[in-house]
Formats: sequence, C-alpha cells, structure tokens
Amino acid sequence: MTDQSLIDDDFLLDDDGLFGADEALAAPVKSKPVKDMSFFQQLPVQVTLELASAEIALGELTKMGEGDVIGLDRMVGEPLDIRVNGALLGRGEVVEVNGRYGVRLLEVESISLTGAND
Repeated sequence: MTDQSLIDDDFLLDDDGLFGADEALAAPVKSKPVKDMSFFQQLPVQVTLELASAEIALGELTKMGEGDVIGLDRMVGEPLDIRVNGALLGRGEVVEVNGRYGVRLLEVESISLTGAND
C-alpha cells in the first residue's frame, strides 16, 4: 500500500469533524408543545378523611360486642388525614357546613404527579 492510502492516526483521534458533530450542536432544539391539561381538572377523585386507626388481634375483635370500645391512635382534637384516592393530601378538621359535615384544610402536603406521598 502507498503512504497516501493510509489514514493518519492523528486524524482518527481528532473527532472534531467526524459524524457532523458541529452540525448537531448548532441545530436548534425544538421545545415540546404545552399540553392542555384542562381535561384532568374534570376527573372525579375519591376524598376520604381518616379519623384514626387501631391494630388489634382478630381473636380480640371477635370477642367484642355492642357497647365495647376500641381505643384509637389519635388524641381528641388532633387533625384528621385527608386522602385523595388513597394518597395523603394533607390534614384538616371537621366542620359543619349547612347541617352537613365538611373539612377545613389545615395543612397541604407537597403534591407530586409522579407518585403518592405517604
């Protein structure tokens, strides 16, 4: 082979002009269009209030009868957990609204669309 047909090793190590790298860097980046999320504003969700809970043995539960009391893990006046589709939204207190129960939000957890906070 002649010296002219051989590729110089320095050329292979210098990749500035290979594969159009300069052109790729200079190409404008296209931004994604903003999606209309108004559809999701109309989806119904299940909101529940969690007063408190208790863990007892099944045998103890089967022995209970009318008038027996199960002690719960929260104090009187402590805020209730507010859950949306099972995920913790925040805490609140029970209020009366036109003769019905309602809930006043006392604190709201940081909300993420990537997963439930709990």
